Amino acid sequence: MRNAQNLLRWIEEGRGRGSVVATRDCVLPLDGLEHGTSLGRDLNGLRGLSVVLSVQDIAKAAAALIELDGLARRIVLCPPGWEPSRLEFAAVTAQADALIYDGDAEPPSVYLRHSAPCRLPLQPLESPRVADFDTEWVLPTSGTTGPPKLVVHTLGTLTGAIVDAPLQRWATFYDIRRYGGLQIFLRAMLGHGPLVVGTEGEDIGSTLARFGDARITHISGTPTHWRKVLMSGEGHRISPDYVRLSGEIADQTILSALRAFFPRARIEHAYASTEAGVVFAVNDGKPGFPARWIEDGGDVQMKIMDNTLRVRSNRCARRFLGDEAPALTDEEGFVDTGDIVERRGDRCYFMGRRGGVISVGGLKVHPEEVEAALNSIEQVCASRVFARKSPVTGALVCAEVVLRNGCAADADTELKILSACRARLGPHSSPVGLRFVADLPITAGGKIARYG
Repeated sequence: MRNAQNLLRWIEEGRGRGSVVATRDCVLPLDGLEHGTSLGRDLNGLRGLSVVLSVQDIAKAAAALIELDGLARRIVLCPPGWEPSRLEFAAVTAQADALIYDGDAEPPSVYLRHSAPCRLPLQPLESPRVADFDTEWVLPTSGTTGPPKLVVHTLGTLTGAIVDAPLQRWATFYDIRRYGGLQIFLRAMLGHGPLVVGTEGEDIGSTLARFGDARITHISGTPTHWRKVLMSGEGHRISPDYVRLSGEIADQTILSALRAFFPRARIEHAYASTEAGVVFAVNDGKPGFPARWIEDGGDVQMKIMDNTLRVRSNRCARRFLGDEAPALTDEEGFVDTGDIVERRGDRCYFMGRRGGVISVGGLKVHPEEVEAALNSIEQVCASRVFARKSPVTGALVCAEVVLRNGCAADADTELKILSACRARLGPHSSPVGLRFVADLPITAGGKIARYG
């Protein structure tokens, strides 16, 4: 299929002139791709193939994505650290022909007909690229309990919510091989400015120092990322015009804290998923979203069915990949997001994931709701709520808590926090006890890890 637009065309049109994608270890000059390549002599041999992209550094991944879009038939974006069994699953499901691997490391033990190393700095381009495919972009879901689902997008579905913008200097804590980070990468590409990305294993102070040195104006991360920024005491290193939260429920505590810390910035929390695409963004400083958006229609149509949000738009993914894959949409074209929504008056609030509910003696408890209550308590900086098995009630609500500076991790503090939580939620939703910790475990995507 002929493609009228692709990422390389954006660069040829002058976007990214003088801009870079920068990690701690690598820098990709975007305009260098007009006459250079990260894939060397292997580049044009990849034309029309289904390609698995498995490299470590995000700047290298960005170079390969730009070069492969329009050239390859399909790109499978693999997060770093995937074990060989997941890479093998993705390669088989995507009917992959080729593997792109990090040229500074040993290739993964997945054997395909073709393989090509990806390297920076760029090498001279020996012959013109031919980019005439409407490339499928395949992103995995998190797959925390088994093999991930592979979700098929196109550049059109991925950029459906992005508008052309004046110069924006973006930074993100996300990995661009996940949906949230990919959105920021594409926004940076269209925003005529650089993208500076956090690097796995880098401490928050060093990351924020790099962001500050780059004079970033726009920055994104999960609420968990932002709580870590505020807890670190290093947030003064940046002075953004725009702060974006996504990937998790943004409660009033984190929204208010960011407003106080970055008083001149526009604070916005976005709702999106790999399957449903970007649905909306809220900038009124409140959690949830206006209920009238359900009825308004427009480019993105929403409905609530069986308490979960369903979405239909041209930003949704095309399908799940694989012969045995389930249907992505219902008969009317709506994607079931699996996110539970509760309407209260003129506002709708996200309660949590359908699969994350804790059943306490038959009563449903949403971990995110308990965390929001805990986080609003004076002594609490951040929290994580999870289930523990119980022979009596089936499950118990448990919590880990990071205390604010100056609060003693003792029985008196625990009693104060639990009493305040019970007053807000009632006894069955409140934790049976607290464990005070210095930090909370997070997933590779920057979200609170939901395990006991």
